[in-house]
Amino acid sequence: MIPLASILDDYESALHKKHAANLLPGHLRAISAIKRCRTPESGELYVHCTECDHTEWRPRSCGHRSCPQCQNHEASEWLMRQQKKQLPVDYFMVTFTLPYQLRELTWQNQTVIYQLMFQCVTSTLKDFARNPKNLGAEIGLTAVLHTHSRALDYHPHIHVIIPGGGINKDKRQWIKTKGKYLFNEFALAKVFRARMLAGLNTENLLIPYSMPKKWVVNCQRVGKGEPALKYLSRYLYRGVISEKNITANTNGKVTFQYTEGGTGKRLTRTMKGEDFLWLVLQHVLPKGFRRVRDYGFLHSNAKQLLVLVQLVLRVIIQLLTPKQRPTFKCPHCQAPMKISGFRQLPIMSG
Repeated sequence: MIPLASILDDYESALHKKHAANLLPGHLRAISAIKRCRTPESGELYVHCTECDHTEWRPRSCGHRSCPQCQNHEASEWLMRQQKKQLPVDYFMVTFTLPYQLRELTWQNQTVIYQLMFQCVTSTLKDFARNPKNLGAEIGLTAVLHTHSRALDYHPHIHVIIPGGGINKDKRQWIKTKGKYLFNEFALAKVFRARMLAGLNTENLLIPYSMPKKWVVNCQRVGKGEPALKYLSRYLYRGVISEKNITANTNGKVTFQYTEGGTGKRLTRTMKGEDFLWLVLQHVLPKGFRRVRDYGFLHSNAKQLLVLVQLVLRVIIQLLTPKQRPTFKCPHCQAPMKISGFRQLPIMSG
């Protein structure tokens, strides 16, 4: 495992020389946070041992969503929220992907097009669910934006998690999906394509002439209950790259490994250090943009509707113990250490 911060130390200067025209304020903030993570520059916590009274200062993590060292807690928090809403039904993951012809336009207009993707994806799924030929019901869904392929290339797509069924509010009835099938993938793709293109026209964005007639939507069943949610939390909340997948940093080049989609083969990719950094940083989202959103009866403003769903399905609500962040351990006796103070180093100007 090679820390991303050490690669920044080695190649940040070359990154600025080669990719200065592409680096945005958000990229610079991510670089600063990753370099500070778990160093005194991120602040320090004063901790004392509960057994032997040993005390010391420990550096804090940066908490930036692009930092590979700060991803696990976010995944745990998402899993906790979903467990509270868990239903005894099949879960499906539907993936909507933009064709490569739109990637340059999307990169140049990230906030507008990412927002449009969420709107078109969720409206398409809701309308399919309301159609009596499918469900004739209101669904709940969680949508997550990813911008990277497994090889870390720019590849915007949205994963949507959907409990298999919907609620008919008037009849107070749960409508189940038919067998192991949700909605027709090709029909979803056709409607999604039409709505995205209409939205791009509304935003006065120039659509490439080479736009394909067929887009790709994938729908798969991912199982039931907590095992499905745990699988999804690992899949959806992984960072752009895990530091354990960075395998080499020699002769000005960085090598990382990834799993090829479809085959499961482990492949490697080697490139100049500054190009590797740009490959990672291009996936930093615009400031304040939420990449995870709940809709339908899973939305935070639809608690009464979720209660109705749980009553109809006879869900037994269990109080879950929140997962705590890892505690500091005493270097002398391994007992847990408690936090009793905090300090922040002054920011040096110039």
